[in-house]
Amino acid sequence: MFARFHDQKDLLMRSRLHPALVFAVIFVVIFLLHAPLLSLPYFWDEAGYYVPAARDLLISGSLIPHTTISNAHPPLVLAWIALWWKCAGYAPLVARSAMIVIAAFSLLGVFRLAERVANTDVAIGSTLCTAVYPVFFSQSSLAQVDLAAAGLIFWGLRAYFDKRWRSVAVWFSLAALAKETAIVAPVTLAGWEVLLRFPMVRERIQRWGQGSEDGGDSFRGIGALLIPVIPLTLWYAYHYSRTGYVFGNPEFFRYNVAATLNPLRFVLALLLRLWQSFGYLHLWVLTVAMLLAMMEPALQDTGVERQRIAIPKQIVFLVLIAAYVVSLALIGGAVLARYLLPAVPLVIILAVSTLRRRLRYWPAAVAFVAAAFMAAWFWNPPYGFSPEDNLDYRDYIVLHQDAERVLEARYPMARVLTAWPASDELARPWLGYITRPMQVVRIEDFSLEQILSAADFRSHFDVALVFSTKYEPPHPLLERWAKWTELKHRFFGYERDLPSAAAAQILGGKIVFSEERKGQRVAIIEMKQEEIFNAKKVDQPAVASDGTNEF
Repeated sequence: MFARFHDQKDLLMRSRLHPALVFAVIFVVIFLLHAPLLSLPYFWDEAGYYVPAARDLLISGSLIPHTTISNAHPPLVLAWIALWWKCAGYAPLVARSAMIVIAAFSLLGVFRLAERVANTDVAIGSTLCTAVYPVFFSQSSLAQVDLAAAGLIFWGLRAYFDKRWRSVAVWFSLAALAKETAIVAPVTLAGWEVLLRFPMVRERIQRWGQGSEDGGDSFRGIGALLIPVIPLTLWYAYHYSRTGYVFGNPEFFRYNVAATLNPLRFVLALLLRLWQSFGYLHLWVLTVAMLLAMMEPALQDTGVERQRIAIPKQIVFLVLIAAYVVSLALIGGAVLARYLLPAVPLVIILAVSTLRRRLRYWPAAVAFVAAAFMAAWFWNPPYGFSPEDNLDYRDYIVLHQDAERVLEARYPMARVLTAWPASDELARPWLGYITRPMQVVRIEDFSLEQILSAADFRSHFDVALVFSTKYEPPHPLLERWAKWTELKHRFFGYERDLPSAAAAQILGGKIVFSEERKGQRVAIIEMKQEEIFNAKKVDQPAVASDGTNEF
């Protein structure tokens, strides 16, 4: 009786929170929080691939980019950005506003999923924590595809629990057309459905409660979950017909697949993926709170034990989390945290549900976790991380804006030695950093080897723009473990940037501008004329595919 009353009360609360109202609230809040960031120029992979590809689609209508080498990413999100540019004009503000809409829709998906598997209280807490989790927050306004794919997966998972198989096929197909790795979710669920066809497995799940609700009784479900393979396959067939290769250009495929198939690298990447799923950027605060809460007995409301997420649903969540952790440890050259956006909100939902079930003052615990997440927006951890994972990316953009404005004002006709992505920032004014293109001579990075190589060609550039290509904490946790540095170099492409002063000395120039922000730096090195005059005469450097020179 009490359970029935509680269920009716929860259904009443759900009916009051209309999805359109929830979406509107979420959109307004995150738009206001991101308002100071919306006019920033494009950052890193935005500038390197996604914005050029979307701009090519806007200008030429081509789904295959031509101002950058195609990585074979499906075009759904790029088409969304191009549509906004078509309607409102080409500007970072427009692209970032378009991404805010996607972020709000994704958070609504988190809310609806948590509401389905738990209740409205858990939905509110989970949506709040997901929204302010640093990786999700920073990605909310960046013109990239991972957050969109994750949001569509949440909607597909909600439909999966409701057994709305047509909706399942649609949502997961859209997710796969947002990013190819989204196919992991429906294929994993299809495998789970097949497993539930075995009586021994099904009976064990049913003994844990509500097993009959969660699958194993319909071939329609398996078929619906495999349908998303079809549009993704058609996209790759189209891509092959236009480019001659299937999974992106050969170098992209080598870096993200062929070069990652090493047992030791897999183990290391697996550990990193587990850390990103349960501990990264203060996520450990929520994980520890959940583990401590599990030591407490379940609370009771009017004599009835507070509900948990049904065990079969929890298993589905854990299966999906494991599938993403393992698959993204196996493939993907860069072990970026944003790739796990489909998995981390599932961890958050499970944790918030546990806190509500076992802690009397669980709202205070959730508020504390949210505050810890927000602190990680600004506070950089004592280990290396990607600047795109918190507001450190803003510091990067501001540093490059300042330096490149100086370059354009003082050296408008100079040949500039630099590395990607600054090479694109200087060559493509439509990325938002400068007003007209500059001549660029490109090197791979600012390691000792690359700087020494550039010094032999110093007659081919007039100034150098050097900057930190990664965040280096002042006192990294593993700084004395030389083996870890060696492993990072071997498996993850790690190179240590030379300090600006050392680069200037090797290149034979002087620093005329420098700036630092929270562990990141940028500097302009002006070459001494006598050094250029006395440089050895060498052959001209090769011309890269984007029109820049490179060694």
